[in-house]
Amino acid sequence: MTRIGQLTNSISARARALQLDAVLGETVKYDGSAAENLPRAWAECDLIVSHLALGATTRLVAPLLADKKSDPGVVVVDEAGRFAVPLVGGHVGGANDLARRIAEGTGATAVLTTATDAVGLPGLDTLGWATSGDLAQVTRAVLDGEPVELVRAHPWPLPALPENVTEPGVVRWERRGVHVRELPPPPPPEARIVVTDEAARSHPAEGGGAAPNDELPTLVLHPRSLVVGMGCNRGTSADDLDALLTATLTDAGLARASIAALTSVDAKADEAGLIEVAARLGVPLETFAAEVLASHDVPHPSEAPARAVGTPSVAEASVLVRGAELIVPKRKTGAATIAIGRLPARGRLAVVGLGPGADDLLTPRAVRVLRESSLVVGYRPYVAQIRHLLRPGTEISATGMGTEQDRSELALAQARTGRNVAVVTSGDPAIYAMASPTLELGTEGIDVEIVPGVTAELAASALLGAPLGHDHATISLSDLHTDWPTIERRLQAAAEGDFVVALYNPRSRKRVRHLPRALEILGAHRPAATPIAVVQDATRPAENHRVSTLADFDPTWVDMHSIVIVGSSTTRLVPTGAGENLMVTPRDYTWMPEVTAPRC
Repeated sequence: MTRIGQLTNSISARARALQLDAVLGETVKYDGSAAENLPRAWAECDLIVSHLALGATTRLVAPLLADKKSDPGVVVVDEAGRFAVPLVGGHVGGANDLARRIAEGTGATAVLTTATDAVGLPGLDTLGWATSGDLAQVTRAVLDGEPVELVRAHPWPLPALPENVTEPGVVRWERRGVHVRELPPPPPPEARIVVTDEAARSHPAEGGGAAPNDELPTLVLHPRSLVVGMGCNRGTSADDLDALLTATLTDAGLARASIAALTSVDAKADEAGLIEVAARLGVPLETFAAEVLASHDVPHPSEAPARAVGTPSVAEASVLVRGAELIVPKRKTGAATIAIGRLPARGRLAVVGLGPGADDLLTPRAVRVLRESSLVVGYRPYVAQIRHLLRPGTEISATGMGTEQDRSELALAQARTGRNVAVVTSGDPAIYAMASPTLELGTEGIDVEIVPGVTAELAASALLGAPLGHDHATISLSDLHTDWPTIERRLQAAAEGDFVVALYNPRSRKRVRHLPRALEILGAHRPAATPIAVVQDATRPAENHRVSTLADFDPTWVDMHSIVIVGSSTTRLVPTGAGENLMVTPRDYTWMPEVTAPRC
């Protein structure tokens, strides 16, 4: 768990530190002399928030600096709380992310001065992977637009990178909607990025051969892709286990920094040596029940572990159960066994709900996923809505109405090549949107995330008051995908159940009869004075709404940019201080006094 400390030495700083606790969670307070407290916080915390002036903090931090890979990140918050300024540890130390969190939670401005953040590019040392090599030189080449070669031993997903970063042998395309054209090959590289779980090698050659000996500045990224399975006799020391691990990695040419997990049988969950090795690696020790391990076929079963812990394999079987492919079969000493597997390099497909249209109703999670994606696919107006949030180099496929299947197929195909792909849709992706048609095509072999969004009915309900305050139904009147008799049957059920009903796709230029028929069905089971509202372009610049009754409602007020909300028999209008009426469906709490208000 990340430990955050705050340096305070004034009444206003103490008050602001308490406010930040609401944003960051409970922090450690170092109140009083900063000259005495900063060295303590430096030794005890992963991140530090200083409520001193930037210059004063700089002078106090300077003697403590040792190495950017181990120094805590420091963020300075000014006296008025207007700015959050990362001072040191912007990337590796996490100060940039901390400044963003503070800014988002308090309305301050995060002042980021690291070069990649300033131009919206991902820092190559912020991907959660270990790095080695020429980080500064390669990053400079990326920023300066020089040709940079990207070499991936496996298709591990990456965020969007600028167009000057290209993979050898990968044909580049310019995409306009679903139409593409091949681009010419890039010029010779001036720098190189290598993504590999192999031990340090400037350029992994095809087939694992020797790397070419060139002088290109090279940055090596080690993704967390390896799973190490181990079994051991009770009391085997961590040093002995670590020695076996090191020798096995060396012989296999694999990187220690790429280990994602240490696995074993549950009988070893309290084995001190395994716990210590996992701690040294900075990964979890994951254990599995013996019967689960025994159910997996392995290359080298043994009677000894079967007698000792109930499974013929611990090392190999636990690697397989963890979902990795076995790449180093079991090796053993007199006290321990080891096997190593590689997790599949799966691409990611995210279906992202953009909400009803307003930027401030787009969730932080949606923004994060969009900025991590290398390809964004969607309907043209929806892509235009979030284009300003995308990182430079993000590929975009924006198409018109009626190309939903083409968009889904493109997104799935690109995710299967190892890319981070986002399909964007308005509202919530699972409500009359792209999640269902995309998932129905099949998502084998890729990781999937559905990012929820604020729906049109929720935005409309908030604008009107609280018409969805009690049980309600959501029904689409479009018969493009559902036949009209089925829609009528659902309307009838909602009418008989006295549900508030939100009607999506209520009317178009060609479909003018569906809405009157829907209101006829609903009106047969509730009073003519029942409130009904139409909301157009909720949260968008052209937003407007009308509230009427079933008896007086005019369907010509409605178009395809509208949502219609029909109240239940208990829905009423309540006055506000501004002389307006809000539409409310009572929750019927028994402890509330009965409120009398006009029905319309």
